[in-house]
Amino acid sequence: MIDFLFSLPLWALALVLNVWLVGFSLASVWAYRRWILPRLRIATDSSLFFAAATMQSGMVLYGLVAALTAVSVWSTHSQVKDTVSREATAIGGLWRDLGGYPQIERDAMRDVLRGYTNQIIQEAWPEQRQGRIPRMGVEWLDRFQVKLFAFEPTLESQKILHAETLGAYNRLVEARRQRLDAVGTGLPGVMWFALLPGAMGCLLLSLFFPVEDGRFQAILMAGLSGFVAMVLFVIISLDRPFHGAMAIPSDSYQLVYDQLMKK
Repeated sequence: MIDFLFSLPLWALALVLNVWLVGFSLASVWAYRRWILPRLRIATDSSLFFAAATMQSGMVLYGLVAALTAVSVWSTHSQVKDTVSREATAIGGLWRDLGGYPQIERDAMRDVLRGYTNQIIQEAWPEQRQGRIPRMGVEWLDRFQVKLFAFEPTLESQKILHAETLGAYNRLVEARRQRLDAVGTGLPGVMWFALLPGAMGCLLLSLFFPVEDGRFQAILMAGLSGFVAMVLFVIISLDRPFHGAMAIPSDSYQLVYDQLMKK
């Protein structure tokens, strides 16, 4: 429903959200003062008290949901970024472990590992940014695994090195699986139904106070709308770790490739 928002640059996303909520608020103020306020009797203390209690309850509940959601998406974004760094680190460690193997086996496995890393940068990352799970990486790892498992160490030092290499390979596989699982990470649709209409509902609740100066009310409503828009801006920007302007880049893999693998 809101997929197009994730593809916008940050400045455009902020502009869209502010225009939407501020415009909605100003239009609501105009409609409220023209058609609704004259038909309501809310000048009594009890009416104002109930309106204030209702507005505060709505704002607190919405603020709690929005705050917890913002913390959740930031935490998820950070965890996925750590997963990406962990996989790149595992690739670099595995590459260096292979330096202790005989030349024929070392060159063969390093060629495959180089191809796997290049595939991540050139093919997998663009697919992830489109929300698709890349498929080619498993073929590269299968080829690497065949070569790694085919090696039979004879010396004690080779056995120790081979065991460490197997551990590094397993860490790489685990990190890759976690990265692929994170491609579809995002808030469920039901949360967006709470966040977006909820923002408009809270703004509407704040209208039910008789304010003599309409311009003063419009200014306050615009300020409140802008603040709510910025909270939604943070949530939308960070919700999908591999998509949008705040998408996690492939820099960690590129650094490993440039420093270790370039011929």
